[in-house]
This record gives sequence, C-alpha cells and structure tokens, in this order.
Amino acid sequence: MSYKKTPELEKGIFTISLDFELIWGTVDLFGIDSFRQAVEVERNEVIDRLLDLFNEFNIPATWCTVGHLFLENCRLTDGRKHPEIVPPLHKWHEKDWFTHDPCSDEANAPLFYGKSLIEKILNNPVKQEIGSHSFSHIIFGDEGCSSENARTDIAECIKAAEKFNIKLNSFAFPRDEVGHLDVLSEFGFTCYRGAIPKWYEQGEGRSVVKRLAHFWDVITASTPPVVLPEQAENGLLNIPGSMIFFPMHGIRRYIPMSLRVKRACKGLDVAAEKKRIFHLWFHPTNMAFEIEQMFNGLRAILQHAAELRQDGVLEILSMSEIAELNFQ
Repeated sequence: MSYKKTPELEKGIFTISLDFELIWGTVDLFGIDSFRQAVEVERNEVIDRLLDLFNEFNIPATWCTVGHLFLENCRLTDGRKHPEIVPPLHKWHEKDWFTHDPCSDEANAPLFYGKSLIEKILNNPVKQEIGSHSFSHIIFGDEGCSSENARTDIAECIKAAEKFNIKLNSFAFPRDEVGHLDVLSEFGFTCYRGAIPKWYEQGEGRSVVKRLAHFWDVITASTPPVVLPEQAENGLLNIPGSMIFFPMHGIRRYIPMSLRVKRACKGLDVAAEKKRIFHLWFHPTNMAFEIEQMFNGLRAILQHAAELRQDGVLEILSMSEIAELNFQ
C-alpha cells in the first residue's frame, strides 16, 4: 500500500477516537466473564463520565462503534445467528464467530447491545461522531478474514447505522490490524485510524521485544509520534494513532498516571508546535480499571488541549472533520 503525504496543516490538531465495543472486543479470546465487571462499569458509569468531560472541554470525539451495539435485539434465522454475515476463520477461534451472541436484547444481555448508549452519545450537547469498529469485531488484517467476510460484516454495519440516520465515515480496525481498505472505500468510508508509526506497533503480533520497547517509551515518558494524514490510493485518509491511553490493568497498573499524562501533554505540545496531529485513542472499557485515576488523568490531558486551543495553536476535531479538510 502506498500513500501520498498531505500538505502541512494550518495549525496543530488533537483528535480522540474510542473503540466502543462492550464485550465484543474480548469475547473471542477470553469469553464473557473475564471482562464482565469492567463492561458493566463501562455501561453504568464510564460512558456518562466521558460525555461529561467531552462537554466540559468541548471535545468532538469519534466513537468507533461495533455495529452489533446498534441493535435493539436480534434473533435466530432458520436456526442460525446473523446468517447474512459470512464468518471469518480466525485460527484462535474455531467455533462459529457468533457462538457467544445471546440472540436476545439490551435489557437481558446488556454486554452485547448498546442502543440506549448510542442514543445517549447522539444526544450529547457537544456533537460526537459515531464511526465504525466493524459489526462483530472480526480482525480485518488477519489471514482468516476474507474480502467476503469483511464486505458482509460492513454491510450490516451500514444497515444498522442507517436506522439512526448515521452515515459512517470513520473506521478503527479491531485489534488495530488494518485490512480490506478497498471494502471500506466501497462502502463510502472516508478515513481510518492506522497503526501508531513506531516500529513496535508495525506488523503482526506483539513480541516480548516489542512489548518491552513500548514499556520503555512509557516509563521514560518519551514524546509520542505526531502525524500527518496520509492519502491512500483508494481515496481513504489514514489518520494514524499517536498514543493509546491504556488501562491501569495487569502490569500496566504499576505505571504512574503522571507518566501517561506527561507523555500525552508532550504530544499535544509538539503537535501545536509542528502543526501536526496528536491522535489519542482508547477503549471506554479501559477507564473502568482504577476509574478515578483514569478520569483524573484524562481530565488533565483534555485541560491541556483546551488551553492550547485557547492560545490559538491547536484545533480539536473528530476524525471525519479532519477528513473534510482541504488537502488538495
């Protein structure tokens, strides 16, 4: 895949994208129970608090949403779950891709459905963008995902979003594995979030060496990359990630929040100075672990971004708003 670099921006840009997936992001690897509590906290507290912060600091975030969350309910069709979607053949999940889908509704299976949450996001005072994170969190960049898998999955995303009068423009790839850009272009997407341009984020897999390199960048609070959008041959705009605001879960809980905030603020400063984009991303579920520390850290980052905007050196835009800029 070749890209054409876009011209310089008029000023720095800060954008936030969220991979909004509830249990769909982990159920193929860990089943339902491992992250049940975190997703329940996400539903009951995290979404409201994120929207409150985005209102307070006037942040138009991009919520890249798993399409199944748009559904009010779903049922078996001739004994099959979502027969309109050709399921992928991922090696780590030999069962049917929809094995865990309860074929129920939001009231009875709230980990799998999010219609009320999407309505809340759409009705937020500060306009939020609803993008796509696939319909069922299939891994587009994996060899087990064919063009037909991707096409039938995306078709259901479009269909589900249309019921909310939503035009899907922005895409975040499940597990950040890019693939089938031609399918996204075919369905009218304008932009996507590419991998963070660091060597340890490129290619397949996360080796020990890559993980250690990432860990070193974090504990030393190294400046994250700031980016320019890249125009791909198929017309899509790649808006690469700069930094993930990762959860205080597992070994990462030992990394002080102050280092995460320091890194993000460095990225914002460099984006403003060099007229580049600082693209922060995370899963709302991330915020459910050590929730007060996570929200205090995010508040500090947004406060710094708002101050740079007030100084006239930074814009805060959604992904689709970036794609609408004139890059000719």
